Amino acid sequence: MKTVLLAIASLTSAYAGEFVDLFNGKDLTNWGGKDKTEHAGYQVVDGTITSTKRCRVLQTEKEYANYVLEFEFKLTAGANNGLGIHYPGKGDAAYTGMEVQILDNTHPKYAKLKDYQFHGGLYTLVAAKKGHLKPVGEWNKQTVTIQGPQVKVELNGVIIMEADLDEVNKAKPKHEGAKRRKGHIAFCGHGDIVSFKKIRIKELSLPLEKKEG
Repeated sequence: MKTVLLAIASLTSAYAGEFVDLFNGKDLTNWGGKDKTEHAGYQVVDGTITSTKRCRVLQTEKEYANYVLEFEFKLTAGANNGLGIHYPGKGDAAYTGMEVQILDNTHPKYAKLKDYQFHGGLYTLVAAKKGHLKPVGEWNKQTVTIQGPQVKVELNGVIIMEADLDEVNKAKPKHEGAKRRKGHIAFCGHGDIVSFKKIRIKELSLPLEKKEG
């Protein structure tokens, strides 16, 4: 019995590690740039990473493949940002990697968005369910899970987007970023003010196997 339990424990640890903080609430340790208090137009303010009007791409120092990423975010009116995944560290993160939309799509200026542009959508690739953002100025909790080609976005307890990148590649073969299976995590700013906190990650050693049928 002891041998069986050890085998189960070993298999479990192969699939998932422990959550670790990507943001310590004090500085930009774990994120690119030599200045750990301000970088790429982002500042540490009152225990948050908050973008400024100069914000562009703030990326992790490390690259990640399979993981569960949790964070909280707070939008200002009309704000537009994004979560870069599998970003190689150069080029437009939405195309050299992929970008999960972070957006106040309730604002009137976004009345004519394409389906994949709403919050939680995989930009240019896969649309997300609408209607699960909290009002502007309130904190939202988001979880992004990536295992091999599977990408899932959960917002405030509701799964709003699921994508199979293998299928996406068949439908949209010209998108190079969707072919990647590893890269930096990034916040992709567009000059709007968004705050982030409680950012943590759990790496998954093995991708999920596809179910047959």
